[in-house]
Amino acid sequence: MEELKNKKGTGKKEKVMTFWDHLDELRWHIMRSLIAIVIFAIIAFVNRRIIFDVIILAPSTSDFITNRALCELGKFLSLNALCIKDLSLKIINIKMSGQFLTHMYISIVSGFILAFPYVLWEIWQFVKPAMKDNERKYSSGGVFISSVLFLMGILFSYFLIVPLTVNFLGTYHVSESVYNQISLSSYINTVVSVTFAVGLVFELPILVYFLTKIGVLTPDFMKKNRKYMYVIMLIVSAIITPPDMFSQILVVFPLIGLYEFSIGVSNRIYKKNLEELS
Repeated sequence: MEELKNKKGTGKKEKVMTFWDHLDELRWHIMRSLIAIVIFAIIAFVNRRIIFDVIILAPSTSDFITNRALCELGKFLSLNALCIKDLSLKIINIKMSGQFLTHMYISIVSGFILAFPYVLWEIWQFVKPAMKDNERKYSSGGVFISSVLFLMGILFSYFLIVPLTVNFLGTYHVSESVYNQISLSSYINTVVSVTFAVGLVFELPILVYFLTKIGVLTPDFMKKNRKYMYVIMLIVSAIITPPDMFSQILVVFPLIGLYEFSIGVSNRIYKKNLEELS
């Protein structure tokens, strides 16, 4: 017999799910998420030229929109270090199946990025029944905000951090007698890892929200350690950008803004927690 319980204050009856019911429910959420990823991956696979020539390989040339914009900005500000001229990396494939496997890999990565909002929605649908009414109210827009932040991080990384990283690492020489011939897998791994890393970093406000909600993190702790975080951000920006202050500022300011925004989120949730306890 199915166990039923009244939902408090509504008179409605809900089924009490067993562990295996939850497991079966999770399985269907995962299946639907995988189907969405596969569909988008197939779309990316059949649009190979757009994915590679227009998107993935574009930051490796001086004609890329960011490289041209930085060059114009460098001329205007008389900062020659900003201008990326004659950038044309020699990307080679050294494995028989390298290009095909790379095509498959990038298609799956593209499928995940494009399906990310739907995957988050499926996760939300699985977790939502276990939440209280006030928790659902406060986190109702979490899927949309998380998706926007992730895509903003992807775009920020692709249009700013990736070109600077590719230019610095791709043209760096320990000696004039050593030439750079970048393997396809090395280039792809660099672009994907940098892009995904920044996309996840942009999820910081969401992580701060939940950690503050459960009492693990406080705004005072974030404020106290603000200077250490700033130093870490400056070091990271100095590593991936050309050796000039302006390029570092272009990268580090948005990251600082993200951290400050996260402090505001933590402060707001912390006050609500205190109100609920009082």
